[in-house]
Amino acid sequence: MFRKLIVFITFMVIISLAGAGVLVYKFDKVLNAPLTIQQDHFLTVSPGSSISAFAKKLERKGWLPTRFWLRNYGRLFPQKTNIKAGTYLVTKGTTLQELLAQLDMGKEHQFSVTFIEGTRFKDALAILAKHPNITQSISGKKISEMAKTLGIKSANPEGWLFPDTYAFTAGTLDITLLQRAYRNMQTQLNTLWENRAKNLPYKTPYQALIMASIIEKETSYIAEQPVISSVFVNRLRKGMRLQTDPTVIYGLGDRYQGDITRAHLREKTLYNTYRINGLPPTPIAMAGLSALKATLNPETTDYFYFVSGGNGQHVFSKTLAEHNRAVRDYLRKQRKAK
Repeated sequence: MFRKLIVFITFMVIISLAGAGVLVYKFDKVLNAPLTIQQDHFLTVSPGSSISAFAKKLERKGWLPTRFWLRNYGRLFPQKTNIKAGTYLVTKGTTLQELLAQLDMGKEHQFSVTFIEGTRFKDALAILAKHPNITQSISGKKISEMAKTLGIKSANPEGWLFPDTYAFTAGTLDITLLQRAYRNMQTQLNTLWENRAKNLPYKTPYQALIMASIIEKETSYIAEQPVISSVFVNRLRKGMRLQTDPTVIYGLGDRYQGDITRAHLREKTLYNTYRINGLPPTPIAMAGLSALKATLNPETTDYFYFVSGGNGQHVFSKTLAEHNRAVRDYLRKQRKAK
């Protein structure tokens, strides 16, 4: 009797081991098979999702032929199926095991937005509003209210966003990205201010930010920015007006339709540097790093004037007579081109 019991127990152990081997083999096969997707997809996992609900979701999407194996794998090995909420990019050829590892690490997809040098605060708002993966929290608010939320003392936050590419995960608040861009600008500006050239005509970092925005709008040709900066420094030191078109355009707002008229130049707005002395009250655009550097470390020149050379660069002059000749040459080139 005892001998028969030993034989029975041995037989059951062999059967169990064989079954376990089959189970391990099946799990391994399912985990290492590519998901049935033909292209890259985004997958959003809701907070509190169980492995059972997750398996059902994959089955419904057609990524798994059946949820049976994943659901039971999760029951047997819960430590290996610790999925985190978020939005993930699942690429073609990804296996179930790779997807589980991605979710276990919480390696969410990084979306991005780019704020471009020379654009305005309202342009940044438009970019954020259009992005489908950004949660809107400031739509309908006044610009002054946004400035207050960001901690900007001026009611006009123009120029306080640093133009750069900002990565984020799905569901990030629009105000969060604005705060990051604002902090970035503060850091860049303060660092450059501490290392600025001596005897500049700017009393505060904010005044330097205003000038950097003007330089940014005057040219995208980085090599010229320190030279243009020197022109404005020379004019400010001599008490001359800046007489720069981009500030006039900013002051016109929506009234600007592509051309500056003589009437526009005569109109006295806070931003018409043909009529006001010194700097306008705020920046007029987002200044990039090169414009900030050029503002706080300009070249040393004797130039007081510049005009477009018609080739994306400028012609610089020391005297008004030289400048007038350069303007005539530019206008002559324009007529020929037409």
